[in-house]
Amino acid sequence: MYTAQFSISTLNNLYEISGVEVGQHFYWQIGSFQVHAQVLITSWIVIAILLSLAILATRDLQTIPTSGQNFVEYVLEFIRDLTRTQIGEEEYRPWVPSIGTMFLFIFVSNWSGALLPWRVFELPHGELAAPTNDINTTVALALLTSVAYFYAGLHKKGLSYFGKYIQPTPVLLPINILEDFTKPSSLSFRPSGNILADELVVAVLISLVPLVVPIPMMFLGLFTSAIQALIFATLAAAYIGESMEDHH
Repeated sequence: MYTAQFSISTLNNLYEISGVEVGQHFYWQIGSFQVHAQVLITSWIVIAILLSLAILATRDLQTIPTSGQNFVEYVLEFIRDLTRTQIGEEEYRPWVPSIGTMFLFIFVSNWSGALLPWRVFELPHGELAAPTNDINTTVALALLTSVAYFYAGLHKKGLSYFGKYIQPTPVLLPINILEDFTKPSSLSFRPSGNILADELVVAVLISLVPLVVPIPMMFLGLFTSAIQALIFATLAAAYIGESMEDHH
């Protein structure tokens, strides 16, 4: 009973946190729904960048790869190795597109916040920023990860997947259930918190000391942005691999 109440409370808190706003925001009204236009606009731009790069890099594939094809193959091999390491040699192949898509979306989103001049574009309210700056984006990605590892476990083991909750002893059942709620929470808060903090720090430094000082912070932001994308993809793959492991 206590576990169920705690779980409901956790979900309610996540819902309330998703409504937290920093500054003003620009919304679109679509029917009876109010959507966050800033996040949609920047997400579409990031998706367009990824699609454009993919099309340009793969439209004329060569047996002896060129520099652009070499780069794409290197990225693909990196994602494949990451997925194989976390999920395992036998099961990793179907999950490479999913893990790769999340990694590239978060990576390009994070870097777009540091490299693209979003604030040049004026909106009726608020301003454009990296999609991962908004907690709703990372919550959605975290929930997709949760659905993915539940699907992976149920697809491989069937209903016996739920046996993991009473291992190594039934006493740990409440803790094992709570673990499934803490996973998406940690995945959600880590990237959005870091990106938001980085953008706020750089904005404050630029307003106080416009020259020289903000530049090292921007380079540090690029590094931490890449690390956050890598951590998210690694944890997502690890959770999927864990759900398919055999428990004894």
